[in-house]
Amino acid sequence: MKPSPVNEGKAIMTDYLEENAARVNRRQFFGSAANGIGMAALAFLLNREGVLGATPSAPSVFPHFAPKAKRVVVLWQGGAPSHVDLFDEKPMLKVMAGKDIPDSVRGTTRLSTMSASYKKWPCVPAIKPYRTYGQCGIRMSEMLPNIGRLADDLCLVRSMHTEAVNHAPGVTFFMTGAQVPGRPSLGAWLSYGLGNESDNLPTFVVMTSSDKGKTCGQLFFDYYWGNGFLPSRYQGVRFRKSGEPVPYLTNPPGVSMAGRRALLNDIAAMNAAHLADYGDPETDTRIRQYEMAFRMQTSIPDLMNFSGESPAVIGRYGPDALKQGTYANNCLVARRLLERGVRFVQLMHSGWDQHSNLFTQLEQQCIDTDAPSAALVQDLKERGMLDDTLVIWGSEFGRTPFEIGRAHV
Repeated sequence: MKPSPVNEGKAIMTDYLEENAARVNRRQFFGSAANGIGMAALAFLLNREGVLGATPSAPSVFPHFAPKAKRVVVLWQGGAPSHVDLFDEKPMLKVMAGKDIPDSVRGTTRLSTMSASYKKWPCVPAIKPYRTYGQCGIRMSEMLPNIGRLADDLCLVRSMHTEAVNHAPGVTFFMTGAQVPGRPSLGAWLSYGLGNESDNLPTFVVMTSSDKGKTCGQLFFDYYWGNGFLPSRYQGVRFRKSGEPVPYLTNPPGVSMAGRRALLNDIAAMNAAHLADYGDPETDTRIRQYEMAFRMQTSIPDLMNFSGESPAVIGRYGPDALKQGTYANNCLVARRLLERGVRFVQLMHSGWDQHSNLFTQLEQQCIDTDAPSAALVQDLKERGMLDDTLVIWGSEFGRTPFEIGRAHV
């Protein structure tokens, strides 16, 4: 009971529960009720598909094989490497070099604005020869010798296609399943579904890099690793390319670890009270992230201490292995993250948007990324982790087999 400012001298009963409910919006309601509503929906869908309550007479149909992968690392090659020159050998391009691609082959393929108005479509063969790698006999460019040596450990998919012909929609589609931003990224879904194996590092870590010459102007938007409509604690944690990988790892002068711990305990208590009142999932995120940030003050310096790595292992990653912010260094850090229980590591490297500079920059990108990519796979294999780690090397779309500069396709 509290006095009314309008009706002085009177006491008016106030329903605090009703007042609190009025402050809870739709997002907060579904966030706090997710366990009940979400589990009911999931149970319905699984039961409809015959997954729940499977018996020998009615066996489960999902999954159709025993799941093995416990972690994922994405080696994203931003800008769209030319598959025609690297992975998808087309001998007829050499035979038809300079001749127009027949209409029966080109068909109604959607093209970007840079090539849609062309009147001629001259064939351009691969700029470097292909070689046969491994016992499996995979044909790949000679510009990828280190990846080629791992041919028998690879699954090369040449049948993928996309409707996106511009970079950002293509990346967004691959990472979220839709060309328009707003949906959870692949790493966010995995974090949401599997949780974390590490108490001291995030479930989902992102690192970015670019080619040395900064020839590729593609940007990396945060929705490529965003949480979409999931609570924000499932979004990727991006490590910085210089200085401390995560801001504020070091306490300000005069602040001890004990003092920081006491401060965070008080903040956590206030946030917990707010969470109990409102049920806002973002408050829960805040509590968890403050705690994770505190633990990362110890785990990140250990992660970035490479003194225990042998010279032979570091040498595999190339001359930039210990140079922060490079693709090679990110690959090395990725392996160390996976070893420490991080579920999903997303490396995003910009540098593959070659057009008029195809004949010079494509090979340079292969030099910068081939050895580090192969070293990461080799390290995982030697540590017995490749059997349950999914390594994805990919990009947003392919390149045309015509035109000197290889347009988008």
